[in-house]
Amino acid sequence: MSAPNKSYDPVEVEALKPEEIARMRDEALDAIAAAGDLEALREVKVAHTGDRSPLALANREIGALPPHAKADAGKRVGQARGQVTQALKARQTELEAERDARVLVEEAVDVTLPYDRTPAGARHPITTLSERIEDVFVAMGYEVAEGPEVEAEWFNFDALNFPPDHPAREMQDTFFVRGANEGEPSGVVLRTHTSPVQIRSMIERTPPIYVICPGRTFRTDELDATHTPVFSQVELLAIDEGLTMADLKGTLDHMVRALFGEGMTTRLRPNFFPFTEPSAEMDMRCYVCRGESVGNPDRPCRTCSSEGWIELGGCGMVNPRVLIACGVDPEKYSGFAFGFGIERMLMFRHNVEDMRDMVEGDVRFTRPFGMEI
Repeated sequence: MSAPNKSYDPVEVEALKPEEIARMRDEALDAIAAAGDLEALREVKVAHTGDRSPLALANREIGALPPHAKADAGKRVGQARGQVTQALKARQTELEAERDARVLVEEAVDVTLPYDRTPAGARHPITTLSERIEDVFVAMGYEVAEGPEVEAEWFNFDALNFPPDHPAREMQDTFFVRGANEGEPSGVVLRTHTSPVQIRSMIERTPPIYVICPGRTFRTDELDATHTPVFSQVELLAIDEGLTMADLKGTLDHMVRALFGEGMTTRLRPNFFPFTEPSAEMDMRCYVCRGESVGNPDRPCRTCSSEGWIELGGCGMVNPRVLIACGVDPEKYSGFAFGFGIERMLMFRHNVEDMRDMVEGDVRFTRPFGMEI
C-alpha cells in the first residue's frame, strides 16, 4: 500500500472503481439472497463482511488516497457496505421466521395424547383392600402377624382341632407337598387358611394377644366366577381375660362401618367350626338396600336377593382345645376369632361380578382402582 499522494487518482485504484464496488456489492447481495438457511447465511456474512471480504479490503485502500479523494471513495464503499449489512439483517429476519414456523409444525406436541408411551400401572385392588382392613384394626390396637404359606399339618389342622378324618384333610380340598419318597406323606401342606398364623401367634406371644393375619391361601378349587384355587384371606384373633361374644359382635360392627359406611351392622347365626366354640356365621347388612328390600316387592335388591343380609364369613369364641394346644390357660383366658375372604369383600365393595378378573392380570381391571396408597 503506497503513501498518501496528492496527485493520486482513486479512480486508478482497481478496488475503488465505482463499477468494481458495485460488482462486489451486487455479488454480496446475490449471495445473501441465495442463502437457504441461517447456517448458510453465517457463511455468507463471513465471506462478504469479514476482515478478508472484498469490500473490507477495498476499504483499506482508502487510507492511501490523498485527502481530497478519501471522502468520495469512502462514501461509495460505505454505502455499499451499508446495503450489504441491511440485506443481511433483513435476510436473517426472514430465515428466523421460516425456522420458527417450521419448528412449530415439525416439533408440534399433541397435548391430548398420553404424556408417556409407557402407561402407568396401578396397585392391585386386593393389596389395597387388604391394607385398608389392616389399617382399621391397627387403629384399634391390633398387630399384623404373618406366617409361611407352606405350612406343617400340625399348624394347619391338628392345633386347630381338626380330627385326622376331617374332610378338609382330603386331597380334594388341600394341596399336600410330596414327600421325599414316592407315596410317603411329608406332613407339609399349602395352608388352606391363615389360621396357622393365629396358632403361631399364640405360641410366640404371651396374652393379651390382639393380631390380624392377612395372606394368601390355597385350596383345590376350580377357577370360576366365584372360586379360585389361590385366594386372599384375613383372620383376626383376640386373646385376653374376660372376652365374650359381645366383644366379638362389637368388633365386627366396627369393621363393617369402617369399610362400608355408617349405619352398617352385623348379625350372628349359629354354625360349627372345629376351632371355635360357640361358632357363628356372620352376616352384614346389605350395603345396597340397607334392608329396605325385605318384604318390599316394589324395591327388589339383586345383591342380597331381597333378604337384607349378606354372608361375610365365620367367627366364634376360640375353642378351649385350641388354647390348650398353644399353651394358653383356658381357665384364665378366653378369645374370639373371625375370618373372611378379601376377594369376596372386594366383590361386595366394588360390584365385581367375576373373580377371574382379579387373577388374570389384565391392567384394564386394576387401573380403574388407581394408585391408592
